[in-house]
Amino acid sequence: MAALKLVAASIPPEEISAEIDVLAEAGGWSSVPDAEAICVRAARAALAACGDEVPEPCEVSITLTDDARIRMLNREWRGKDKATNVLSFPQPDLPDDVDAPQPLGDIVVALETLTGEAESEGKTAAHHLAHLVVHGTLHLLGYDHMNDTEAEEMEALERRILAGLGIDDPYALPQD
Repeated sequence: MAALKLVAASIPPEEISAEIDVLAEAGGWSSVPDAEAICVRAARAALAACGDEVPEPCEVSITLTDDARIRMLNREWRGKDKATNVLSFPQPDLPDDVDAPQPLGDIVVALETLTGEAESEGKTAAHHLAHLVVHGTLHLLGYDHMNDTEAEEMEALERRILAGLGIDDPYALPQD
């Protein structure tokens, strides 16, 4: 799927007609205070940044899980037998004659990988969670990072969205 182009002006996140469902299916997520609210805020910010390119109304499902579950999904859907931090599963567009919110897809985030990466990169788990949800939401909207050009476009958009959430550049090298 080709990447969608960022529109000049984004829509305020509270004006996006989107239902964001968050399910914590694994224990331990209480170690990331307000994880569900962080997910909703990050997904809305990503949708808002893409403006008119987002079908409205729409739905996004976010599952907060553990490394064992995400490893199984990664093996089943990507052929990679290892845990990862986030997976995105875009849904096909609804037929034009269906009057229902467009399901954009599912995002799955693994707790142990998230917290391990956050610690090793000197980030808070909350900020890393927001980044992973923004990243996953952009994948649902057609963004990818399969080549340098796509990666640069996606990372620039992530930086802009996260800055709007008060989160530092997730790709910046740590300062000594």
